[in-house]
Amino acid sequence: MEKIISLIEKEMEEAFEKAGYDKSYAKVTLSNRPDLCEYQCNGAMAGAKAYRKAPIAIAQDVAANLSAKSCIKEAEAVKPGFINIRLKESFAADYLNEMNEDEALGLTKADAPKMIIVDYGGPNVAKPLHVGHLRSAIIGESLKRVARAMGHKVLGDIHLGDWGYQMGLIITELRCRQPELPYFDDSFEGEYPEEAPFTISELEEMYPAASSRAKEDEDYREQALNATCLLQNGHRGYTAVWNHIMAVSVADLKKNYESLGVSFDLWKGEADAQRYIPDMLKRLKEEGHARVDDGALVIDVQEETDTKEVPPCMIQKSDGASLYGTTDLATLVQREQDYHPDEIIYVVDKRQELHFEQVFRAAKKAGIVREEMKLYFLGFGTMNGKDGKPFKTREGGVMRLESLIADIGEEMYKKITDNRTVSEENAARTAQIVGMSAIKYGDLSNQASKDYVFDVDRFTSFEGNTGPYILYTIVRIKSILNKYRENGGSLEGIKMEGARSESEKALMLEAAKYNEVIQAAFEDLAPHKICAYIYDLANVFNRFYHETKILAEEDGVRKKSYIALLVLTKKVLEASIVLLGFEAPERM
Repeated sequence: MEKIISLIEKEMEEAFEKAGYDKSYAKVTLSNRPDLCEYQCNGAMAGAKAYRKAPIAIAQDVAANLSAKSCIKEAEAVKPGFINIRLKESFAADYLNEMNEDEALGLTKADAPKMIIVDYGGPNVAKPLHVGHLRSAIIGESLKRVARAMGHKVLGDIHLGDWGYQMGLIITELRCRQPELPYFDDSFEGEYPEEAPFTISELEEMYPAASSRAKEDEDYREQALNATCLLQNGHRGYTAVWNHIMAVSVADLKKNYESLGVSFDLWKGEADAQRYIPDMLKRLKEEGHARVDDGALVIDVQEETDTKEVPPCMIQKSDGASLYGTTDLATLVQREQDYHPDEIIYVVDKRQELHFEQVFRAAKKAGIVREEMKLYFLGFGTMNGKDGKPFKTREGGVMRLESLIADIGEEMYKKITDNRTVSEENAARTAQIVGMSAIKYGDLSNQASKDYVFDVDRFTSFEGNTGPYILYTIVRIKSILNKYRENGGSLEGIKMEGARSESEKALMLEAAKYNEVIQAAFEDLAPHKICAYIYDLANVFNRFYHETKILAEEDGVRKKSYIALLVLTKKVLEASIVLLGFEAPERM
């Protein structure tokens, strides 16, 4: 369906041309004074200079040609040159009825669907997920869902940190603890055990222990570096250990991401890029894209238009070792070869912006990706505690993600059982659903690039701009619809009539914004716009609810119109929260 604001603009364009002015001045915006009008056109102000005419005179000429339009009810020219617009109630009703009948709620899909990869998550294997992993997972998951809703083909790639020195540390620590294992016997020629010689808990304990020891013990550090080198050169036993590390870690990561409502299409990592590195480096040297600088191999990425220095992208250290830049470029080689994407969106900590700017420029300069491929860096800010510092446990340590989810779930369970509106057997599941809304909405309602304070008390509240408030509104609508059906009403074939109150019309116009909001959220990579929208929609609905006797309405046609509006409002709210990555319970 065409956006409602586009339909208004078409009528404005006709009016401008009929009055003798260029239609480019007919741009319509939402009114910032809803008490005066619903939409506004300021084109007369922009056209005054071109036509050497007072803006109010142009506005009056245009307004005079808007009286017999299909969607505009009133158009008033006001000084110094604004055109205030109110829509016909019947037009708004017809538009929403069409939305109600469309499975996609009128969402305009892409004319030319793109192949998009969203790179998000990015955890290191052998380490537990902590709250620092939250933002990438939540933001990336939402962007993936929004892009799919717009009709694009999207692949979410977790891009694991599964290579390098950390693997050498774990192998060395395992060898110190269990030297008798066959992986460390170079004469062993049999089949290695299928079962890993460690659990996920043991693995998560080994890495920090090894890391600490390597900082104090130079001989141990050298062993770890040697183990890393041997692994990267195909050592049979170490490769078997690496496979165990991957199997145990990935199984645990999948469990934790599943509890967060996050899923990935691709479980690739730095290790998958390794086989592309030799040929890539060879080509970069032969074609003159890379040069040697103090023994290291670099690609110059400084551009003439830069106002500050952008250092070269280093792709190989003087000792021949690879770096993050090497792996990221090789990953682009692999993605271009396997998926031929039109766009890749990286959801990463904003402190890595310079690194990705270097990688993106190097990839374009060296022809690793096509010139027309879009590479986006969406840098996110820090999730902080009330003290303004990165969110931690009460003891001051980094909080595990599963602990945060459990704590929020417990808080919601207490609130739900205190309300006594949900049966005991359903309370735990409901608390889990509502708790997830608190976590995700609390994060996504903030602009991605901004730091924000994770306030457990505020985010779990049923009032204010929170996930639980949005869910409470959906559940309220479900309750009304259930009562309507219990009293013999049917939801089949019901239609909206023209609004008869300001609050009803406000709700209709708010619901009609769904198409343009989702499109803007996709184009701007901005899930927070969906949050702002559904918060406004929930507020407008609750005002309508408190001012209107919905089920007690005696006029049958009127009551059905109210119910049809509630059905659409529920659909819009539910579709929106799915795009944000959570769902609504039946009761709260």
